[in-house]
Amino acid sequence: MPVLSPSVQRLIDAFRALPGIGPLSAQRIVFHLLMEDGCAQAASLSGALQEAVEKVHHCPVCNTLCESELCPICADESRERDKICVVETPADQLVIENSLAYRGLYFILGGRISPIDDIGPEQLGFRKLLERVEQGGVKEVIIATSFTAQGDATAHFIARAIARHRPDVRVTRLARGIPSGVELEYTDVATVAQAVISRHETFSSE
Repeated sequence: MPVLSPSVQRLIDAFRALPGIGPLSAQRIVFHLLMEDGCAQAASLSGALQEAVEKVHHCPVCNTLCESELCPICADESRERDKICVVETPADQLVIENSLAYRGLYFILGGRISPIDDIGPEQLGFRKLLERVEQGGVKEVIIATSFTAQGDATAHFIARAIARHRPDVRVTRLARGIPSGVELEYTDVATVAQAVISRHETFSSE
């Protein structure tokens, strides 16, 4: 006979589906939220999640998450608009912003090339990125994908595509001060800042 009610089990399964949350962590979160002292937190979480689902959308320019027509960075005319930093997720964008080492614009891929997960260039909005570069005014594209096998493959694809379409645009990548195999969002901001400052030329169209 099952110990947990179906609704509790479904909630645990929902938390387990989130990145970085294992089965025991999911159980602890659910039990905390549903116990008497946690009911107010559960209601607050539910309301905040519903509000975000209703209000948050992708910025039509850079693909990050925002509530206004354009995200604050794309709308900020003081940014260096001849630079685009390409990252995998909004979390990666936040890490670079917190480093205070970059004042250009962004493009958020929403992931990285991963054939085993059926994620290819067409799923990551590469055409939208190339259209921004081809419009002119962009002098440098900084590739800030993770230093993993998938991140490296994604970086190579972007660099070669830009080299074919706009060979006059400088393509760089974050310096290897970021350890190999590490996700960008879990790297301390001081290391990220140094990697941005020390970024290097990368790849050719060959």
